[in-house]
Amino acid sequence: MENKKPYVPPRLTEYDPKNAQPDKNPTPTLLICDDNPNIRYLLRAYVESRTPFEVCGEAEHGVDAIEKAKELQPDLILLDLSMPIMTGAEAAVILKRTVPQMKIILFSMHLDDVSKSLVTAIGVDLTLSKSDSIHKLADHLHALLTPEH
Repeated sequence: MENKKPYVPPRLTEYDPKNAQPDKNPTPTLLICDDNPNIRYLLRAYVESRTPFEVCGEAEHGVDAIEKAKELQPDLILLDLSMPIMTGAEAAVILKRTVPQMKIILFSMHLDDVSKSLVTAIGVDLTLSKSDSIHKLADHLHALLTPEH
């Protein structure tokens, strides 16, 4: 008896990644933007260890945040209000035009300086004080990134 290989039909089309079906429930991603590397480290460590979300990148100032947001297309950006080069408020205005589907949490030690009308005009989804408990951050991330059923 002769060993014949089973017939395998030829592939009609080549695999093209751009035609692949998207993952039905991809893990939501966050970009962390703060000029203080210690704050960025703490936020990343907390998000990665205590939430189901993924940190896709970090930025040091507003201009860096805009460039990285365009490149990484995160679902949400944690944006510090007070930064050198470009403030979080200035960056948020540009980010809302550039990546409109992205959620923005503006956080600062000085939230008293931020008026509700400014936050509304910028299009920020949430403001958060750095002095608040970090556990509040997880609640807010879940509220903004988890689709309602």
